[in-house]
Amino acid sequence: MHLILTGATGLVGSAVLQNMLAMKEVTRISILSRRPVPMAEGHEDKAKVIIHKDFNTYDAALLEELKGAHGCVWALGISVTQVSKPDYIKITHDYTLAAAKAFSTLSPDSPFTFVYVSGEGATTDPGIFTPFFGKIKGQAEAALLAFHKSNPNFRPYSLRPAGVDPTAHSEIHSFMPKQPAFNSIALRVLRPTMSSMISPTKDLGRVLTELALSQGDTLEGKGIGGEGRTISNIGFRRIAKI
Repeated sequence: MHLILTGATGLVGSAVLQNMLAMKEVTRISILSRRPVPMAEGHEDKAKVIIHKDFNTYDAALLEELKGAHGCVWALGISVTQVSKPDYIKITHDYTLAAAKAFSTLSPDSPFTFVYVSGEGATTDPGIFTPFFGKIKGQAEAALLAFHKSNPNFRPYSLRPAGVDPTAHSEIHSFMPKQPAFNSIALRVLRPTMSSMISPTKDLGRVLTELALSQGDTLEGKGIGGEGRTISNIGFRRIAKI
């Protein structure tokens, strides 16, 4: 199957790309990126990097190149601490919805599965203490679900990883971005005390890829919300059997 990937030079995106390259079920990968993707080098028979500068816009030529894709893992994102609030909204919400609308036209007569990498702490029902990132990611989740209701063949999932942990995923260590020291400290604290809040990247990349390969049917069970389309970190760990 043909899958689309964004955010391939980030931590989660690197994990997804490594899994996509290893999985026989994935026969073609279209990687939309602002810059070259080192992990894709040497895999040109399967993975094509398409340099794309404006994630709000998808012209006819690009859509023609993506035509026939079965699904997408949308791992494009940035920390709320690295950009202004307006830019965070644009990257987290606006880019996501622009892609959803564009990709829904690729296979209008068959299901298209769109897997949005959200984050633990996101909510579609924010309160006064909800952090800004959780509010905006929740708005993106809600917008994807609303778009699905008017376009049933567009089938979104929103997966909310928590403490993303690449420690045991040696295949991506030379490709992933350098992690802040705080992240390593937080993971060392979480592993023995709150393992349910850990998201190992090898499992995360696999589950995200498997979801994109699926028909996008609604899910059930512990850790599933959002009308069967939102997966908490507990839900992800249950699906991953970890």
